[in-house]
Amino acid sequence: MEGKKVLLTRLFPELGANLLQEAGFEVTKWEHDKPMTQQEMLEAAKSHNALFCTLSDKIDADFIRANSHLDVISQFAVGYDNIDIPTATELNIPVGYTPNVLTDATADIAFGLMVATSRKMFYLHKSILKGEWTYFKPNANLGIELKNQTLGIFGLGRIGFEMAKRCQGAYNMNVIYHNRKANPKAERELNASYVSFEKLIKRSDVLSVHCSLTDKTKGLFNKGVFNKMKSNSIFINTARGLVHNETDLINALQTGEIWGAGLDVTNPEPMNPNNPLLQMENVSVMPHVGSGTVATRNEMVKLAANNIIEFYRNKRMPHAVNPEAIQH
Repeated sequence: MEGKKVLLTRLFPELGANLLQEAGFEVTKWEHDKPMTQQEMLEAAKSHNALFCTLSDKIDADFIRANSHLDVISQFAVGYDNIDIPTATELNIPVGYTPNVLTDATADIAFGLMVATSRKMFYLHKSILKGEWTYFKPNANLGIELKNQTLGIFGLGRIGFEMAKRCQGAYNMNVIYHNRKANPKAERELNASYVSFEKLIKRSDVLSVHCSLTDKTKGLFNKGVFNKMKSNSIFINTARGLVHNETDLINALQTGEIWGAGLDVTNPEPMNPNNPLLQMENVSVMPHVGSGTVATRNEMVKLAANNIIEFYRNKRMPHAVNPEAIQH
């Protein structure tokens, strides 16, 4: 790896830089808490051979063409919709990512948001800070029960499976789901039932989104969908903020079309602190921290570093989005 330079666009866990340096790479680490600007990243990449980036870095066609000399791009994330994959492939630049490491951490966040929303935990915590905890009010701040309710999963992959398993174990919830294809394991082990999208949104007491962001899922959860959901239902999104229309979600909550929402992803990100969702008693919002455990982040940085190391060492990449780029 002698002579090969890797640009790290964030303050990633130190394990990543250590692995790259031990393998012989020259590593440039962005040392500031505030991220690089697009222009700073574009200019810095010009003097490097490999880019180690994350989901909030915009690696569009213009960026890639301006840095067509790059040998490899390795993403510190499971998703990669921030990268123009067709352009990278056209220029024979393989793109790595870090799949299958966020499963438990993200499922925990989805489950936690469901529980917090059902009992208005975020809102009630803020009410204490405001000095509003005064005396017992028998009819105030009432939540809803989750036991024996129906959980709908949109995108029942690894994370959706773990979310469903947690909900069954804790609350004996009935699981229905909608996927591009059936999930025999979920049907066998969780007694999950495959249903149409229409039935999913109409029958779910809790609807948890775990899909990838595609042209078909972008903005899918909009006014028309929320209007068909149960008035006592909870909408959970830990996938991508662009999957839901936030204006329509706000309206659905304000008009009582749905009961509550738990979000780890928003549209846009970061969320405006004046967003009305943050003041609603039946809404819980977190700042996109689904992978936020020490173990998960260390595993992510390890996979991202190894994608670069293995590419240079063996002309292969353990986790490539576009393996065809390596062949050329």
